[in-house]
Amino acid sequence: MTDEQIDREVRRQLAIMREGVVDFHGEEDLARRLALGLREGRPLRVKLGLDPSSADLHLGHSVVLMKLRRFQELGHTPIFLVGDFTARIGDPSGRNKTRPPLDPDQIKENARTYVAQVAKLLDVGAVEIRFNGEWMDSMGPGDFVRLCSRGTVARMLERDDFAKRHAGGTPIFVHEFLYPFVQGYDSVALEADVELGGTDQTFNLLMGREIQRAYGQAPQAVLTHPLLVGLDGHEKMSKSLGNSIGLTDDPAEMYGKVMSLPDAAMAEWCRLLSAGEWPDLVSAVEALAAGEGDPMALKHDLAGRIVSRMHDEAAARDAKERFQRVVQRKQVPEEVPEVEIGLAGREGLRLFEVLTEGKLAPSRSEARRLVQQGAVSVDGVRQESPMDVLAAGSFLIRVGKRRFARVQIRSD
Repeated sequence: MTDEQIDREVRRQLAIMREGVVDFHGEEDLARRLALGLREGRPLRVKLGLDPSSADLHLGHSVVLMKLRRFQELGHTPIFLVGDFTARIGDPSGRNKTRPPLDPDQIKENARTYVAQVAKLLDVGAVEIRFNGEWMDSMGPGDFVRLCSRGTVARMLERDDFAKRHAGGTPIFVHEFLYPFVQGYDSVALEADVELGGTDQTFNLLMGREIQRAYGQAPQAVLTHPLLVGLDGHEKMSKSLGNSIGLTDDPAEMYGKVMSLPDAAMAEWCRLLSAGEWPDLVSAVEALAAGEGDPMALKHDLAGRIVSRMHDEAAARDAKERFQRVVQRKQVPEEVPEVEIGLAGREGLRLFEVLTEGKLAPSRSEARRLVQQGAVSVDGVRQESPMDVLAAGSFLIRVGKRRFARVQIRSD
């Protein structure tokens, strides 16, 4: 490539990198590194780390995963880092109290599914999959002390969540200070040129630049991205808040959840989830803001695109048809799963027991809550008490707007 071609290619790639970004730290240095890489045939090493603090990734994670895919499409080396070591510390980002420690077995089980989930968005065969336990578990006490000597308590207290907790008298435990150091050292171990993350990760990401300098490496560029608001339209998407859509959710469930999104959040979802692939959808949002277009049609369009991305177009068509039949026309689905429950010597089953044993609710407390909120009907009649007893027989049970089951309670 000529110098002119390289200069043009650098500008093109930087423009793609800037798409949807809040802050781009180290852009000028990255431009020089990118130009040198194009001359020498060296792709950038682009890092994205996620801690396996829960078993499921959600659409909020897809914002940065899609940006990692854009880097992959540009010919760079994507690195997906599973934070099996950092999960043991617990990321204090955005927290007003200390995270409870996670059981190592639970971390391992959560991490086990991450690669398969990421494969929905990335060609994992061309992704460098790493676990930070690789280097952190072998780091000796002296090495860890030297790592922690690269920062000060004053620097840690510049962090917004730490500063608020300190000012409010909320305890900050020493191990929480270790998290940014470990995340920063990950960039040293991986020799990262770029690190991606949400705006809530800004302090940790910039700490990586400082740690790299301390270990004699050129500092990585940092690209921060907005946090996707959850289905409630207010808080950031989080499984613990119950406002998320999992990457592995059933297509019909995924479609229905998108359709429940408040209209006020539509523009942000279209913009953040577009990832450079849906410019026409972004244009439709702009037209809607100008008083043109159909909000319901746009929401159907967004739901279909999300399901197609995570599953396929056939699944999206089926999910739309099911939503229109079950939710909009209030009809029973053509295919209703059948569930059998034995009385096992009991005279009858209380409704919350039926929901729990029939796998229609994850726990007894959640089953009670669903009934009390009016989200459960039996044979078309909304139920008010989770203590109502069902005897042997067959019942069509509906939970929420979209979930049905034909429950057979056996007398044996």
